[in-house]
Amino acid sequence: MKYLLIIPITILFSFSTLDLAEVSQDLPEETWFDFWLGKWDLSWKMADGKKGKGTNHILKILDGKVIQENFEATDAGQMTGFKGMSLSTFNPQTKTWNQAWADNQGGYFSFKGIKEGDKRIFMTDIVKKDDVEFVQRMVFYDITANSLTWDWESSKDGGKEWKLNWRINYVRAKN
Repeated sequence: MKYLLIIPITILFSFSTLDLAEVSQDLPEETWFDFWLGKWDLSWKMADGKKGKGTNHILKILDGKVIQENFEATDAGQMTGFKGMSLSTFNPQTKTWNQAWADNQGGYFSFKGIKEGDKRIFMTDIVKKDDVEFVQRMVFYDITANSLTWDWESSKDGGKEWKLNWRINYVRAKN
């Protein structure tokens, strides 16, 4: 009888210690970016060394088929008041993720979404000009239930080497 109780407890403990990234490896493609849903408090290091802060509210809209992002830099020096919004969707016919980003500075980007191991990535198409293959991407990693890291990176060689431009630390908002 004692051994019959140990086995279920051992199994339960094993599942409770699994890393979220390990569990998410087998998720259906259409749920690859669901980890991002919710309200987030953001922080990052600015060029002057001070800490920038912001918020991001991510929700599903249009019958749960579209992920809407609502970003705002709330305490970030010259960036304060910077706002942006994205719409991300999975196309079941082509099995691809797409995102469109626009912001209050006139910025617009179009991305394709992919998964590399436990990372989720939105990347622009490569733009070639004067033998330079320029591409940009957002990389989500170190994903847990209550935090993640987001990097904005660029490459001038078609994605062989990447330069970090901006790192944001996400912590799930308490409210």
